[in-house]
Amino acid sequence: MERIKETTDKIIAILSDPALKAPDKAEERRRRLRQVVDERFDWEEFSRRTLAKHWKKRTAKEKREFVPLFGTLIERTYMDKVEDYSGEKVRYEKERVKGKYGQVKAKVVTNDKREIDVDYRLKYKRNDWYVYDVTVVGVSLVKSYRVQFNDIIMQSSYEELVKRLKDKLAAEE
Repeated sequence: MERIKETTDKIIAILSDPALKAPDKAEERRRRLRQVVDERFDWEEFSRRTLAKHWKKRTAKEKREFVPLFGTLIERTYMDKVEDYSGEKVRYEKERVKGKYGQVKAKVVTNDKREIDVDYRLKYKRNDWYVYDVTVVGVSLVKSYRVQFNDIIMQSSYEELVKRLKDKLAAEE
């Protein structure tokens, strides 16, 4: 739980920093946020679980290409939501550890007192805990993307999935 709290505190510090609030500081703010997230997220494990059975079929080169692509997709998809931070509080409810796997349950308490459930799933490796999935209000990012990616791969190909991801990210630049 401590690692999730530390990471959350770093993110809140960046979002609350008056020197980074100006529109011309958006790129610097996002770069710092991505750096903090990259320190705590295991993008390879996240990617492996998202591609599920298709991961084993990928070459080492394909995996090296996919992992940063997927990380950038998550960043772009959720960064706007993170940057909308306006003083919400995070309450850590429960921690569970079973061998090398862990789970941290938290609630984000909005300014109007609504509570949003957030679940972090972690894996212990390299002497630390790393996030490989986040569930928000019962929706797992891994499961959500797994369904979407599997549909694309089954209906066309893995190469088509990568092409679509690249096209989507290029269109957002």
